[in-house]
Amino acid sequence: MHEPLAPRDFAAHPPFRHEPYRSTMLRAPSQAPIKVPQTTTERTGPSVPHNAIGAAEADLTTAHRRNGEPLGERIIVRGRVLDESGRPVPHTLVEIWQANAAGRYIHENDAHDAPIDPNFVGAGRVITDADGAYAFTTIRPGAYPWRNHQNAWRPAHIHFSLFGPCFGTRLVTQMYFPGDPLFPFDPIFNGVPDRAAQERMVARFDLELTKPEWALGYAWDIVLRGPAQTPIETA
Repeated sequence: MHEPLAPRDFAAHPPFRHEPYRSTMLRAPSQAPIKVPQTTTERTGPSVPHNAIGAAEADLTTAHRRNGEPLGERIIVRGRVLDESGRPVPHTLVEIWQANAAGRYIHENDAHDAPIDPNFVGAGRVITDADGAYAFTTIRPGAYPWRNHQNAWRPAHIHFSLFGPCFGTRLVTQMYFPGDPLFPFDPIFNGVPDRAAQERMVARFDLELTKPEWALGYAWDIVLRGPAQTPIETA
């Protein structure tokens, strides 16, 4: 038996249409969404081939490098995927993608005048263990301009995607870093209307996760449902 999903608290999630985030004006639905009941098939499959994901994919500093170390500050991001009752959610595919240390993505549409790092692709994935835990080793991403408005810059962030038992369960969110001065000016971060919910998108520096003389550590748990749910992207 599958537990029914807890009702979404829309005060803790960004709306489909958020005028300061200009592209939502084009893609937000013009009519009220129609609720389509889920069937057993949609809740259970098709699923992600977990056995096709290797442990090396969780280390973005080594997985795709060519001729040396990627440039930038090494970081370790570790946390747990939890349900609304604080129970671990094992066997969940967690994917991340991000800009490099200069704030540049390896993507044909990224025209930011910043260098591409040939030793850093900026994408990784891992399966949560029996305790719902995940961990990535990566490079702290840089801020970048994004032309949403005059002098618009995105705070440093890492995109997270989570898959449960089937493709239809995908959730997408973003993790930010503490103390970023760009928070007050970012329409995407501020698209989450609840201040407490915004804080749930910000990782916590953790000295225990920090590897001496090698990488800083950040802790960030992802809560899938309920009143403490991590905000997810809807637009």
